[in-house]
Amino acid sequence: MGTIFFILVHPYLLFLSSKVSFALDSINTSQFISEANTLVSKDGNFELGFFSPSSSNNRYLGIWYKNIPAKTIVWVANRLNPINDSGLLMINSSTGSVVVMSQNRSVVWSTSPQRQAKNPVLKLLDSGNLVLTVTDEKDENSRISLWESFDYPTDTFLPGMKLGWDLKKGVNRILTAWKKPDDPSPGDFTFGMLEMGIHSYPAAYTWKGNKKFYRTGPWNGLRFSGSPDLNPNPVYNYNFVSNENEVYYTYTLKNKSLISISVLNQTTQSWDRYTWIEEEKIWEAYSSRPGDYCDRYGLCGANGNCVFTASPVCQCLKAFKPKSPELWSLTEWSQGCVRNKPLSCDTDGFVKFVDLKLPDTTYSWVNKSMSLDECRVKCLNNCTCMAYTNSDIRGGGSGCAIWFGELMDIRQFPAGGQDLYIRMSASELQEEKHGPKIKIAVTVAAAVAVVSGTLLVGFYICKIGTKLKVKKESNGIISHQNNEGQKEDLELPFLDLSTIVGATDNFAPNNKLGEGGFGPVYKGILEDGQEIAIKRLSRSSGQGLNEFKNEVRLIAKLQHRNLVKLVACCIQGEEKILVYEYMPNKSLDSFIFDQTKRTLLNWSMSFNIICGIARGLQYLHQDSRLRIIHRDLKASNVLLDIEMNPKISDFGAARTFGGDQLEGNTNRVMGTCGYMAPEYAFDGLFSTKSDVFSFGILLLEIICGKKSRGLFHPNHSLNLIGYAWRLWNEGRPLELTDECFRQSSTLSEVLRCIHISLLCLQQCPEDRPSMSSVIVMLGSEGALPQPKQPGFFLEKDSNEAHCFSSKQELFSTNEMTITLLEAR
Repeated sequence: MGTIFFILVHPYLLFLSSKVSFALDSINTSQFISEANTLVSKDGNFELGFFSPSSSNNRYLGIWYKNIPAKTIVWVANRLNPINDSGLLMINSSTGSVVVMSQNRSVVWSTSPQRQAKNPVLKLLDSGNLVLTVTDEKDENSRISLWESFDYPTDTFLPGMKLGWDLKKGVNRILTAWKKPDDPSPGDFTFGMLEMGIHSYPAAYTWKGNKKFYRTGPWNGLRFSGSPDLNPNPVYNYNFVSNENEVYYTYTLKNKSLISISVLNQTTQSWDRYTWIEEEKIWEAYSSRPGDYCDRYGLCGANGNCVFTASPVCQCLKAFKPKSPELWSLTEWSQGCVRNKPLSCDTDGFVKFVDLKLPDTTYSWVNKSMSLDECRVKCLNNCTCMAYTNSDIRGGGSGCAIWFGELMDIRQFPAGGQDLYIRMSASELQEEKHGPKIKIAVTVAAAVAVVSGTLLVGFYICKIGTKLKVKKESNGIISHQNNEGQKEDLELPFLDLSTIVGATDNFAPNNKLGEGGFGPVYKGILEDGQEIAIKRLSRSSGQGLNEFKNEVRLIAKLQHRNLVKLVACCIQGEEKILVYEYMPNKSLDSFIFDQTKRTLLNWSMSFNIICGIARGLQYLHQDSRLRIIHRDLKASNVLLDIEMNPKISDFGAARTFGGDQLEGNTNRVMGTCGYMAPEYAFDGLFSTKSDVFSFGILLLEIICGKKSRGLFHPNHSLNLIGYAWRLWNEGRPLELTDECFRQSSTLSEVLRCIHISLLCLQQCPEDRPSMSSVIVMLGSEGALPQPKQPGFFLEKDSNEAHCFSSKQELFSTNEMTITLLEAR
């Protein structure tokens, strides 16, 4: 160990030291932590010292896992004031506070002064908690905690940490995301408990700036109301405490050898749980919130109910109607719903709703000792009370929770939600009571009418020999019939062809946005002014009615901010048309492959696009009801909204898997030359990892601004993958970067994306990361595994003009989606 020289200049400490590192288990007023030493927990799992994130030269005091090669920072002290030179941590002997200083003795961070601190000692516990203890004045043989880092978390929620309020200390423990992967300063993404009074119903929220972004729902004795999947599991135990002194959520690991943490991520805008996989040396995503489209706070507005399996997802609660029907029809739901009939207070009653996420509890009241009947009376006697339920659902239910004013942020769960009793007017209650009898009578009458009508229609058809078209005259919407005359339920509105013709000015050439393997895409404007994108199936397309129906069924059920929204469709005669939300910035390829428009994309925007595509794929692979393989991910199938947020489109080639199915095969290969994984292009084998390969290609294209197909570097006869691999092996990967990024980007972030792309492009599917792991890699700065040689890395001879070995003549050579029919 090297010699250390220091001079005590009360109350601070100057130092000179060698560069030989050593570790301490604790420090007192005569010791310090500098660049030459660290503080290590007794079990050796955690380490405290100075670090620089990524390629930054700034120095921070932080805590990280000592034995994990992917350096994972779990706490940072001087987030707002980085050090530009050497740092020093010590205890101020006169105030008993912990201080971080720069080399010129300026204080960049400190704990609150604690005067009369006797024998202060700073120690890093096995939990990762940095604790300052002092001698108890009442008992010289015991020590008490004066300050601890667990009371001031950064972005990471560690086992044993309490997230929430300590009302005695006046401490609110909230998570605040890093601004960027190489900048630990606080971002605008936070997670914590809303401060409430003793009769409140507490819940946790994620905020983006000062706006609520996601809400867990209140604790119901078993779990958070908005997390029905939070059940006993093999990884961790969890608990929620709410009393007059504390309101917090915590968890502990069942297996002490397991490492699992929760992190708030600004890049992915999510609160994610990760588990360290020692064999693979990676953090594997375990769960994520928000989990789906309906987890967005207040998506459906006041008195709206988000039903993830419905289309559209936002529905008004029973006895309510849209406040603005015009905006509601345009999927603008923020104004919410209002009652069909006003309340009268004296004659009101309640209707039971089941399987709900309970409303926002900001304006609520709780009594833990009341019964449900007492709760009903309490709510009924208060004209401003709109709903009630049990506050604790254990053992048949107990306690009382009531809501005042509008009911906000409700969603429906297929199972695992809670009962909620909502106030209704007397007239609504009568309709609820007699509704079943009326429905039976209406059903019988309708059945008689249908039988009679069918006989008449049959007679009419036989007499005049015409083909029947059943239409709904309202708003140009029609019902689709297949060739056998059977009505198909595609769970989506059908627009009349005449409506689409009018919206596109009869498919005028100046309204054409582009063309792909499916067919041309046109911009349209409906009579109400709504802009739409219309994709018209080309009769010469290799895709047909099955692919069309496949896309309708799939995308109508998918709701995610990074997936394009399908508005309606049309099947009439030979026409097969999909109607999407209009994306004013068109597709990603129109930017990255256009030398003029490409300059409009700085690295920050490009990185946001990369992360958005990754989030969309993760949703398809992991978070949607069925595992979905896109099979045709490419730049032209990523659309950009007005804020340049990416949305994955074109699900004609997609395939669904059951929850346990991991891969499939096909005799009909569908995809685009240059994006398909080797095992899919050659053998028809596809899985989530074939989408990962396509993502790797897309990532390279975004970084370099060149298409993957063709000879990328004529001097070496290499395609894009081969050229990237050669530069990587020669230690020159940044030469792949487009010049427009070299001035505005963080080169370390670009380099990391190149690294991730090569991991996604590895030959064997099992060597490629999952999309959840890709998102972790994009949002962290930990070490990444070294990539192996990628797939399709073969140098081409000068006579080759197509994409893949001996089967090349079966693939198209343009940018359109292709289909390969081959006996197997």
